[in-house]
Amino acid sequence: MEVEKQIGGAGETRPPGVPPDGLTRWQRVEMASMRVPFRVKLALVWLGVFTVLGILFALVGFDVAWMGDHVEFIALGLPFTLIISVAAIILALILATLGALARLSRNPVAFGVSGFYVSFFRGTPLIVQIFLINFGLAQIGSNLRADGHTWGELLIFPPILSGVLALGLNYGAYMTEIFRAGIQSVAHGQAEAAQALGMTYAQMMRRVILPQAVRVIIPPTGNEFIAMLKDSALVSFIGVAVAQMEVFRRAQLLGTRDFRPFEALVLAAVMYWALTTVFTFFQQRLERRLSRGYVRAGSFQLAGGGHGGHAG
Repeated sequence: MEVEKQIGGAGETRPPGVPPDGLTRWQRVEMASMRVPFRVKLALVWLGVFTVLGILFALVGFDVAWMGDHVEFIALGLPFTLIISVAAIILALILATLGALARLSRNPVAFGVSGFYVSFFRGTPLIVQIFLINFGLAQIGSNLRADGHTWGELLIFPPILSGVLALGLNYGAYMTEIFRAGIQSVAHGQAEAAQALGMTYAQMMRRVILPQAVRVIIPPTGNEFIAMLKDSALVSFIGVAVAQMEVFRRAQLLGTRDFRPFEALVLAAVMYWALTTVFTFFQQRLERRLSRGYVRAGSFQLAGGGHGGHAG
């Protein structure tokens, strides 16, 4: 038979073991945690993660001195990683804009060509596309040149250019659907109002539709660029000159030469992580700026702020 205790003579009872305030130990911890700012708790979590990683690195004999001696050599690949990614995203933006307009067109030729483009480049692996452009087109160009067609040399690209073309074509196909969805998100009344003002189709798209669609297009486009930064490492598989090697290729060769693959690849991973962190920060700032007037204050923070990018 449970023993019940009288509380304050009010006739109320409570089971044994329950504190006078009615709160369990875990509830007290939760209440104490609520008084600590979220950023402080987040900083403590990150500090704990890095502490654990530091301990693990120390236990496995991580060669920090070797990393310090060779970090500069690997970092020299950062400009080429950025050049490849920026050039490819510019190409992808152009292709995505044209592809989205073609996908929304009633012209069967434009719709059919854009449909084939999107289907092929979304349906085949990126690494296969890089090899096709670099080696496949080079073979075709060599055969044409052997037959006396000098213009076949135009199909023989240096590795860096092949990588830019492959990345731009691949990401342009994915971004075509992003741009199409962004354009379709603009209310139909906007197009009707532009037509009522006598605007041509080109004027309507340039002055009315596309400026409003940008607000929807920017977040996923930022994700694509961040993913492209990481996918630029695939260009190393087709071989580039030492002076033009990007981060991953430099880390791979250096780690293999000195039998330090783990240290070299960790350096490369940290550099890619730093790049994505910087661009994610600016992407979030841009999203906040574009979202003014469209979302309520605080909703951006509740939604998580930014995006990560699709798997690279």
